[in-house]
Amino acid sequence: MNILDKIIADKHKEIDLKKRVVPVSQLENSALFDRETLSLAQRLRNSESGIIAEHKRRSPSKSVINQNLNVADVARGYEAAGVCGMSVLTDGKYFGGSLEDLLYARASANLPLLRKEFIIDEYQLLEAKAHGADVILLIAAVLEREQIKQLSEFAKSLNLEVLLEVHNEEEFQKSIMPSLDMLGVNNRNLKTFEVSTDISKELSEKIPSEFVKVSESGISSVETIKDLKNYGYKGFLIGENFMKTDNPGKAAEEFIKELEKSSI
Repeated sequence: MNILDKIIADKHKEIDLKKRVVPVSQLENSALFDRETLSLAQRLRNSESGIIAEHKRRSPSKSVINQNLNVADVARGYEAAGVCGMSVLTDGKYFGGSLEDLLYARASANLPLLRKEFIIDEYQLLEAKAHGADVILLIAAVLEREQIKQLSEFAKSLNLEVLLEVHNEEEFQKSIMPSLDMLGVNNRNLKTFEVSTDISKELSEKIPSEFVKVSESGISSVETIKDLKNYGYKGFLIGENFMKTDNPGKAAEEFIKELEKSSI
């Protein structure tokens, strides 16, 4: 059983427990449920930098990244740095995140927020909406085509944008459908955890132009982003590179300045 299988098995148990305690009606009646969502896809299309900055305390591949920061401070710092959006990990067991992190980020910054989670159930989309998310992530590696269709269409009915993540061409081929907004290519091999942007380059020409192309994982230099822009990528998800510093917002600001300088 690989790490992804373990995470999904735990996620099924977690959702079953949550449904017993927090009914759908409670999520639908939350203060944030009817707020107007912000478009990450639009911001990426209009941005020179395309940075989606992540809040991530730890991960199965890196263990602890940064446990000392306040998510509200990180959100404010990212917004001041001029990022296009913020990704907030809400998985507790493997990444040290929570839905409260999403709530604090929403209260602290007026940025498009992505709920970064292993989504397998419509209930999680209602949770995302109730806690201030604008975008949800669907991971093709853990979903069948029919599930991707069902979840993405349900997300659209809630005015949530959908970022679909693929790791290879097989996942890409089964996933492409009109109810997606952004197509993310994860540069990390889920089996070996090795990182290479070659997969982003390989898949770039296959992604239809109506989807915003996003490259994820292993992006730590301005050169990598400039290189990927040549392949039509408009979004770049960066987590560890900022989170491993004492001040992620400042790190993001310096990175964006360097990117802008090199683009002149």
